[in-house]
Amino acid sequence: MSDIKSKVLELAQKHHSTIIDIRRDIHRNPEIGFEVQRTAAIAATECKKLGFIVKEGVGKTGVVADLIVDPSAPTIALRADMDALPMQETGTCEYKSTVDGAAHMCGHDAHTAMLIGGARILAEMKDELKNNVRFVFQPNEENLPGGAPGMIADGVLDNVDMIFGLHVWPELKTKTLGLCEGPAMAQPDEFKIYITGKGGHAAEPHLCVDPIVVGAQLVTQLQSIVSRNVSPFEQAVLSITEFHAGSTHNVIPEKAFLHGTVRSFKPGIQQLVREKLETQVRLLTESMGAHADIEYLEGYPVTFNHKDALAIASKAAENVFEKSNILRPTLPTMGGEDFGYYSQKIPACFGFLGIYNEDKGICHMCHDPRFDVDEDRFIEGMSFHAQVALNYERKS
Repeated sequence: MSDIKSKVLELAQKHHSTIIDIRRDIHRNPEIGFEVQRTAAIAATECKKLGFIVKEGVGKTGVVADLIVDPSAPTIALRADMDALPMQETGTCEYKSTVDGAAHMCGHDAHTAMLIGGARILAEMKDELKNNVRFVFQPNEENLPGGAPGMIADGVLDNVDMIFGLHVWPELKTKTLGLCEGPAMAQPDEFKIYITGKGGHAAEPHLCVDPIVVGAQLVTQLQSIVSRNVSPFEQAVLSITEFHAGSTHNVIPEKAFLHGTVRSFKPGIQQLVREKLETQVRLLTESMGAHADIEYLEGYPVTFNHKDALAIASKAAENVFEKSNILRPTLPTMGGEDFGYYSQKIPACFGFLGIYNEDKGICHMCHDPRFDVDEDRFIEGMSFHAQVALNYERKS
């Protein structure tokens, strides 16, 4: 195993500069949602060069590449997401986004590049593999309902034993890897509240039903749902993230709009918070003479790390990271990931690659317009992908 460990590291270092170039190319040319044709073409081309069996247009614009050792052998999958965010990058890096209103502020460019790096390593170490490896490049992770359901419908998990994913994570120090058993990322639900009152002149509020006052009461009252209904031994978040109403200083508007999210790890908790939210919105608005319509959209399922898959990931991590730098268990996050759809279907494990590096200015969280990645960590990222595949053995 020490020889394999050394070989993986040697190959990761060999391909490192090329993988950085691929990442920077993708970073300069971000694509949103399912419109990831250019990025998908890069992944497909790189995998074709390695002699893999490549399928394009999976789940609309996804790519699946198979490294076949033996058609009768088990198969594991390694997954990366490809899409960028609809936001403006404000950093000053030389590879800054050239597309107005689109930027890789969540690291999916790094995920795609590192998986290509892992594919390169495994192509050169094919004789060491005991199983087949499926490389999954997925579109539209950022937008509900996500790209994973379409990939699954197109057969990405067919005959696959386990699936593994990796996310760059600025809340963990560089050179570390975070792993946990059970829930790793939350179910991110979304809700919209449309309040209808009675508009009028701002000088005569007694003749109106002010939706701004109703909305303000809701913002305050809804915060008690988690603190006064969810056990302190459980976890949930309810946040109001938008409040829009009115257009000028002397008119009480007729309508107001609230937008927010609910995050949870358990179906029972999710249902409790949803029911309390809907009840409080209805009762409060009615008591104030207004009316509210609610749209509640259930988000991605919880990203769940299965014990057997976690064991494979942990063993792989021990061949890549210093023992003290494997954070196990790390705390789960209230962020959401459509990798959860895969973990509903087959054993799965999703890890967090630490990239926080204050010396390099890599200290901004995902979705921050200043977000960037410590590219030196690509060596560990691509090595981890390779070690997962090399360490896998199907239990009899």
